[in-house]
Amino acid sequence: MRVFITGASGHIGSAVIPELLEAGHEVAGLARSDQSAAALNALGVTVRRGDLDDLDVLADSARAADGVIHLAFKHESMRSGDFAGAITADQRAIGAIGEALAGSGKPLVGTSGTLMLAFGGITRTGLESDVFESGPRIDAENTVIGLAGHGVRSSVVRLPPTVHSSLDHHGYVPVLIGIARDKGMAGYVGEGTNRWPTVHTLDAAHLYRLALENAPAGTRLHAIGDEGVPFREIAQTIGEQLKVPVTSIDPEDAAGYFGFLASFVAFDNPTSGTRTRELLSWQPTHPGLLEDLRKGHYFDPAAG
Repeated sequence: MRVFITGASGHIGSAVIPELLEAGHEVAGLARSDQSAAALNALGVTVRRGDLDDLDVLADSARAADGVIHLAFKHESMRSGDFAGAITADQRAIGAIGEALAGSGKPLVGTSGTLMLAFGGITRTGLESDVFESGPRIDAENTVIGLAGHGVRSSVVRLPPTVHSSLDHHGYVPVLIGIARDKGMAGYVGEGTNRWPTVHTLDAAHLYRLALENAPAGTRLHAIGDEGVPFREIAQTIGEQLKVPVTSIDPEDAAGYFGFLASFVAFDNPTSGTRTRELLSWQPTHPGLLEDLRKGHYFDPAAG
């Protein structure tokens, strides 16, 4: 299968590409910089130059492919405060890809997140069947799923807030470690009993391939290794590795400690991936978050 990937040189993309190549697929990847293009060329990937605003490039690349995996998102815009702009760009990109694939029966695998379940008010363990009418990133997820009614074998992988491995250099785990270094303490909010689900990058990459190859149209999937790690345990493990104290942060002071993470760092987000495992025979095999943190690669200054 000829597969087009957005976000090809990013954290998840850098794991998905080898997964696809080893399975015999051909890969074309979107690259917005010379550095990204060189990295993709080195992997044997055909380069499509452009970004999420280049809708013609996205449409042409999708039309020429046998399947699409959409990983890209303007995370820099989100972190700088332009979340609305990032959401709009994502929606336009999905629209261009979806229009190019309409009626083809080709697969499109989109990306969403489990934190939206907590944002939506789910207080129990989140399930693949949990759906919301609208909201940030929810609209993009619903758009991808809706393409199943337009002749696209569409599916969405919901990623947990912590996708961890030695490939993770800019995700929430490195951010939390950076904050702990800067503040001289590893923090959690309140009692720290809120839970975050996690998955190893390589397990997530395997799920993307399985979704591309086999997911039924209109399927929501959960890339879940650990269903919910108490946030206090995450902070304690970071503190142990950095040799700094572990401290409870008052909710009123969360913004001063966690910065842009403060709006959701205290969310309780336990999430199940049971249906996904059963549907696609997907079984995570790599270390969980706490074990991965104890391996030390996140704390090597040269790794960043």
